[in-house]
Amino acid sequence: MAAILSLALAGAAALTAVAVTGAPAAHAAAGIPAPSPVGVAGRGADVPFKELEAEYADTNGALIGPDRYYGHLPSEASGRQAVTLNAVGQYVEFTLTAPANAISLRYSIPDTTDGKGRDATLDIQADGTPVKTLPVTSKYSWYYGGYPFNNNPTDTYPHHFYDEARTMFGTTYPTGTKIRVQVTSTAQSPTFTIDLADFEQVAAPIAQPAGSINAVTDYGVDPTGATDSTAKMQAAVNAGKAQGKVVYVPQGTYTLYSHVIVDGVTVQGAGPWYTVFGGRDPVNRANAAGFYGKYVSDGGPSQNVTLKDFAIIGDIQERVDNDQVNGIGGAMSNSTIDDLWIQHVKVGAWMDGPMDHFTIKNSRILDTTADGVNFHIGVTNSTVTNTFVRDTGDDGLASWPEGQANVSDSFTHNTVVLPILANNIVTYGGKDFTISDNVMADTVTNGGGLHIANRYDGVNVSTGTAVAGTITAARNTLIRAGNSDYNWNFGVGAIWFDGARDQVNADIQISDTDILDSSYEAIQSIEGGGVIGVTMKNVTINGVGTYVVQAQAQAYMTFTDVAATNIGQAAAPIHNCISAKLQIKPTDYATIMLQADYADEVDHSGGLHFLGNSPGNEDFGQEQGYAVASNIRDYAGQGPDDAIRSSGASALATIDLGKITLTSISGYRHLDSGQETTADQSTGGFLPVKLLDYATLGIPAIAARLRTVEYYFGDGAVELFEPGNASDLARAIKLLYNNPDLRARLVERSRRALEALNWHNQRNEYYRAIDSLLSA
Repeated sequence: MAAILSLALAGAAALTAVAVTGAPAAHAAAGIPAPSPVGVAGRGADVPFKELEAEYADTNGALIGPDRYYGHLPSEASGRQAVTLNAVGQYVEFTLTAPANAISLRYSIPDTTDGKGRDATLDIQADGTPVKTLPVTSKYSWYYGGYPFNNNPTDTYPHHFYDEARTMFGTTYPTGTKIRVQVTSTAQSPTFTIDLADFEQVAAPIAQPAGSINAVTDYGVDPTGATDSTAKMQAAVNAGKAQGKVVYVPQGTYTLYSHVIVDGVTVQGAGPWYTVFGGRDPVNRANAAGFYGKYVSDGGPSQNVTLKDFAIIGDIQERVDNDQVNGIGGAMSNSTIDDLWIQHVKVGAWMDGPMDHFTIKNSRILDTTADGVNFHIGVTNSTVTNTFVRDTGDDGLASWPEGQANVSDSFTHNTVVLPILANNIVTYGGKDFTISDNVMADTVTNGGGLHIANRYDGVNVSTGTAVAGTITAARNTLIRAGNSDYNWNFGVGAIWFDGARDQVNADIQISDTDILDSSYEAIQSIEGGGVIGVTMKNVTINGVGTYVVQAQAQAYMTFTDVAATNIGQAAAPIHNCISAKLQIKPTDYATIMLQADYADEVDHSGGLHFLGNSPGNEDFGQEQGYAVASNIRDYAGQGPDDAIRSSGASALATIDLGKITLTSISGYRHLDSGQETTADQSTGGFLPVKLLDYATLGIPAIAARLRTVEYYFGDGAVELFEPGNASDLARAIKLLYNNPDLRARLVERSRRALEALNWHNQRNEYYRAIDSLLSA
């Protein structure tokens, strides 16, 4: 059944033209447990680990959260909850749900007063037996101030609190084993906050492929990490290209003081748990470990590169945007990144085109100081797929066609969790982009889950870089997405559109999507020309902190089967700051306002019964070939409703393929007393505010013939029926249902009627009324 917002929301109030000047503080989730971003059926990355949250494990520590307030420690934890240990002997004990021989622990320890960070250790036990001592550090966490941030603890806005440390156990523990993470000393750190642990069964090292170059034995690359191997690794890569051979890097830790430039070559490790690149030039700190394609200005893009089965775990402890200290960079066409673990770099992969047919897949990007991935400048036919991204310092996955269009790119089957700044997934411009089958969770600040925008430099219609063509966002799940923006001082939506540089104007198809437990609004438009061309179909919104839609710039959208429940601002779920520039339309059917006399019925279900079984309505139903009563669906609740009893009875009906769907809204009958309020008593002077909604949204309406309705909308702007006359109501429904031209005329006339009611036209009359009262 097609639906618009008002069908799915009980008690929607009139749209009002007001400015958003603030927002409520971010609120906690409904409780524990909270939905996990890992393991959503059919969506997100197919990860090789089992994730266990500390707040559900056995512990003698202190639960913190849920809390989404920026700068609070739990706000950056998965699910906005964690466990703090602050004494020797305190622990979190996880019970394995699958065999595992490795752990990656997400944790936070405090910064030092000089901002340089501290090192400490935690004890790992299996069923009470010591297994490993796990080093932990705060050197890659704790940032301060405004963008692009610093390491000065005396500045404002502390954030980016968490890091991850990993180790292999040396043996495989079976399902049911209790893995304990325990404090053995507080001398190095006064507290240890544990967020979660990812347990993995890591396969044996990948053997050297036949006929390949061995970077260690053939070119002297140092597997101990004691010396800089940049030059020797570059020599091995150059030889691989010249000889047409794979360059194999066996198990070991390798120090690189600068990038290795790759072109026409495959570099393969023994697996991301075994072959690890890292390092940074001790003198020129703008040089660090990474693998880069040739820039176009240097003869690139590189072609036919494959990088697979190794890790890049860097040493980047600050954000300097001009430093090229990314894990993967430059330009690569017809190239693939496969099964890489990238951590502690500025950006996991910042790709500067023009370049074509580039793929990142089956990878992990963790704990960066800026983006996870950014397709920047003329990146086409490229994709990120089946990749897990967590704790990025900026957008998780981004496309930014600055000055040259990104076309036909895609982000699919990814899990993007906890971007500490900005969005989980975003396209800042671009044409024919697909963002589908992803999971986006736990946005922290200044961003949302999914962002589609013409927002930044070099993105506009005149250069062909703006959002264009068809943008497909299908089968995505957004969990606890969106949060406060500390610059704007109001909430950002789980899905939001921004037309700052140019209006977002494309065929934007958002379908089969779940928006769950949003911190603020579910859907938002803001800045500049806003957005037009959005279609939302089969979208479930369950839980929003504030509004279902917050319109701060033009927004033209078509909704089909969009249902919203558990709304923070249920009394006014649409926050409209732009008056008629917000248009949310159904998909070719009529919506009917029913202000009916319900005779002796005194409760919610009785009112529906009246409408379903009135003689006139029955005639209409028989003509359409169905039993009316069996096709009535009540969206307003289960049975009698105290709120509806206190405010009266009326209903909203939608005609769709011959079916009548009802939801209760504010009405004008005193049900508590059981007394009928007829059109010639006080109700005759009421103007149903929903009529203002429908006029704004462009929806044809039927309303009872009350004197106020006739005064404001009587000139053919709504179809009127006689109160208490079921046959006349059925006549009006049938007329509107069978006459699309009439529906169009009603829409146009109701808009004209609404224009007469706006503040610009009404203020003089309002002032005259005030003057008259004062003079009296």
